[in-house]
Amino acid sequence: MRDVLAHLPIAQENRTGYQRTAFKHWVDADRDGCNTRAEVLKAEAVVAPEQGARCALSGGEWYSPYDDRYINGPSGLDIDHLVPLAEAWDSGASAWSPAEREAYANDLGDDRALIAVSAASNRSKADQDPSTWLPPAAGYRCQYATDWIADKTRWGLSIDITEHGTLADALAGCPDAPVTVTLAR
Repeated sequence: MRDVLAHLPIAQENRTGYQRTAFKHWVDADRDGCNTRAEVLKAEAVVAPEQGARCALSGGEWYSPYDDRYINGPSGLDIDHLVPLAEAWDSGASAWSPAEREAYANDLGDDRALIAVSAASNRSKADQDPSTWLPPAAGYRCQYATDWIADKTRWGLSIDITEHGTLADALAGCPDAPVTVTLAR
């Protein structure tokens, strides 16, 4: 993973023109009646929820690795874009087509891209990168840093110098395990 980090392009970030609506999200790409949010919830459930009409989910249980806790029922969960939409915009997605931004916002092709976490932890994170926010659960930080680098690599996004330093510091205390990344673009 350290080698992958070393190959990410370093560039200044620019939020000019960012609007969350530039990333159409929670679509039903496979037209099965369940949008991206529901697909992630179904895939990550520790105890499967019941699925009703129009993919309404009820019951079930999930593990939120950001804050190391279990959540009963889907209403206490947010689906986090591991690399937030605003951060993606800052790091290169501003130059993408609307279709590429939609694909990013609904990426079910890599389990690291979207993650079910407690609403409180997701809102605490907001649109921050690792230089200003890391998961409160210290035991998950190596995985978080690794997944962040993999997601940025998958989508050809850059990192800024502070983000690079924080990720390098985080990885210094982690096992240097091999990671596979399938490029999305």
